[in-house]
Amino acid sequence: MSDNGYYEALEVERNATDEEIKKAYRKMALKYHPDKNPNDKGAEERFKGINEAYSVLSVSEKRRQYDRFGKADMDGSRGFDGMAGGDFSEMFGGIFEEFFGASTSRGRRKRPQQGANLKYDLTISFEDALLGKEVEITLQKPESCIKCDGTGAKGGTSGGGIKTCVTCKGAGQVQFNQGIFTVNRPCHKCQGNGSVIQEPCLTCKGKQYILRDKTIRVTIPPGVDNEVRLRVTGEGEAGIYGGPPGDLYVIISVLEHPYFKRDGEDILSDAPLSFTKAIMGGTLSVSTIKGATTITIPPGTQHGKTFRLKGLGFPSLMRGRSVGNHLVKVRIDMPTQLTPQQRSLLEEYDKISGEEISSQPDSNQFFKKVKTLFE
Repeated sequence: MSDNGYYEALEVERNATDEEIKKAYRKMALKYHPDKNPNDKGAEERFKGINEAYSVLSVSEKRRQYDRFGKADMDGSRGFDGMAGGDFSEMFGGIFEEFFGASTSRGRRKRPQQGANLKYDLTISFEDALLGKEVEITLQKPESCIKCDGTGAKGGTSGGGIKTCVTCKGAGQVQFNQGIFTVNRPCHKCQGNGSVIQEPCLTCKGKQYILRDKTIRVTIPPGVDNEVRLRVTGEGEAGIYGGPPGDLYVIISVLEHPYFKRDGEDILSDAPLSFTKAIMGGTLSVSTIKGATTITIPPGTQHGKTFRLKGLGFPSLMRGRSVGNHLVKVRIDMPTQLTPQQRSLLEEYDKISGEEISSQPDSNQFFKKVKTLFE
């Protein structure tokens, strides 16, 4: 390899950054790994040269010395012995896992894993969605089996139900040769645990956990709607190997209301209005989710007119203190049956109006005539 060959071996420029050198090394090492090129001496020599180059260029002091004096003064830099402080195992850990699904570190402990998340479907009323509420829910959660101390073996840790794996002798991993390297894989006999259960626990059947009912208090914030997910931190399944528990997600479903409907943050409802009050005006009592209230009906109100009751809708979950409105649409009810007196008054109204309806009389005079008839 020439004095300028380390950069050429990794196919990088002399001014390449440490990250560029590391990235190039991984790429070249994967390309020329002996197990990808069996019985190819050229690839094996290239692979050794790549590692020799990286052992120098990955260490700042060695790289400065190489840039200044070339390869002649690089004592101890040739071959695998020159790999700096753990970089070899760090780099090849990823390479071996990609090639073989195996680990290069002997006796590596299993990493803590967070427990699985749980889901709970909760149905609430229209009123609870508007006002909010604190509810209690009960669900089954896996908990460590008390009978076997969570070991899954009969008698637990003191019962002799757990034996050291004879295949890996408790290491949890077995070694095998892969090309010019020796690598470790999780033991197939004990699944990497280092021990096997001789007699399963009769309570949990060797699963190490049992299902128990647990009651949890959940706060329903005002303004929730269908499909809203509420997260309760730490109330999922227990973690593995000392990992944190998962979370509980409560999925909301809101029941329909017999009188009110929801439109975003607004509440919609209809209110019946007599045709005389629509003509003459007055006040009308209407129902809201928070009780009855009164609205003013102006004279000449038309069928389908909407009145807004400000701030009586749903609070917003997204926009802080924003609150919707209650929109009341009036529906004019026409009488289907008239008493003789009512019929007589209407006939009098019709006689008084005469041709004035078609000539569009002054509205004030019109309402005065109608009001006089019904007083």
